[in-house]
Amino acid sequence: MSEASFVTHLECSLTGKTYEAGKVHGLSEAGKPLLVRYDLEALGKAVSKRDLLRRTEGFWRYHEFLPVAKVENRVSLGEVVTPLIRTPRIEAKLGGGEILVKDEGRLPTGSFKARGLALAVSMAKEFGLKHLAMPTNGNAGAAMAAYASRAGMKTTIFCPDDTPGVNVEEIALQGGDVYLVNGLINDCGKIVGEGKEKVGWFDVSTLKEPYRIEGKKTMGLELAEQLNWELPDVIFYPTGGGTGLIGMWKAFDELEAIGWIGSERPRMVAVQATGCAPIVRAWEKGEEHAPLWENAHTIASGIRVPVAVGDFLIIRAVNESNGFAIAVEDEAIADAQVEMAKEEGLLLCPEGAATYAAYRQSLADGRVSKSDRVVLFNCATGLKYPMPEVTNFVDRTKPVDYSRFM
Repeated sequence: MSEASFVTHLECSLTGKTYEAGKVHGLSEAGKPLLVRYDLEALGKAVSKRDLLRRTEGFWRYHEFLPVAKVENRVSLGEVVTPLIRTPRIEAKLGGGEILVKDEGRLPTGSFKARGLALAVSMAKEFGLKHLAMPTNGNAGAAMAAYASRAGMKTTIFCPDDTPGVNVEEIALQGGDVYLVNGLINDCGKIVGEGKEKVGWFDVSTLKEPYRIEGKKTMGLELAEQLNWELPDVIFYPTGGGTGLIGMWKAFDELEAIGWIGSERPRMVAVQATGCAPIVRAWEKGEEHAPLWENAHTIASGIRVPVAVGDFLIIRAVNESNGFAIAVEDEAIADAQVEMAKEEGLLLCPEGAATYAAYRQSLADGRVSKSDRVVLFNCATGLKYPMPEVTNFVDRTKPVDYSRFM
């Protein structure tokens, strides 16, 4: 049940130093993320666009572009190709171009974290690892717990103590040993890092292993295929650790290398909240590295990441694409979530709503034109997050005043 693996080596994203494939790796010797490299010439000969048309499974349809060598090591929970949903009422209201929402909430465990963790867990299975650990703001932990339980692995997961309760509870219900920590995700990450030697678990933190980025890369592959291999003008991406933005940028390079797309790229927009915007601050200063953001806070907990190990990779993708980084207020996020729900029937998570808030702001200030075709990434189902309380009541034992319903 083996497949041809086109992985040739791994490469330090900062120094370019190469590392042997087929071995367990964390960060490079320089303390930076490792990127998986492929024999793209052989890969391009092994699969065609026509081949993809005959495949029905979700992101595993791109298995030639992925590092898992054996079919039996693919850990799956029934992934789907997530839809691109147009928003015509909002387009007309804003007078802008075409808006497409990529709704990642349709994936297993309800978020785009399923992509990265499916690949990380599958590679952990291929390497024979038994115990995985990670810090999380919620959705990544839920995805790791689910996929690792599916694979028969033990997981230990640390969350900030104000993580939404539904995320903590689903992690526990799906088999993860979950602990609340009186701190932020970087504080949780420190516990995971210090426990590697003491406990023996493998650290699956964002970009501290090479394979979550390969899973997130499938967002770029899927988007290109859905748009008939013509990329949009602008992509708004909710950016915490930034794995997906980095992964999509990598996917576009690989697709060009095998001749499936040309050299044109979308402008990549890193969206953060004003209460936690280290990438925005660094980008505005013309720097590649983003120092720790103190006292991070936002209602969009998934992008409350005070420091990102792949900061320079995010900023390079933004700059190379002639994109930008933008921060939005929590009030704008909440308003965008309500507007999208009431105008289009799309229940965005707060992080996804941040991308719509950023688009509105960018359209107003001219950073995005009225002719641009944009994609907004809704990274999780809005059903996981608090919603407004409903207090309307009808007493059936009394005469009903129907005028109130008009």
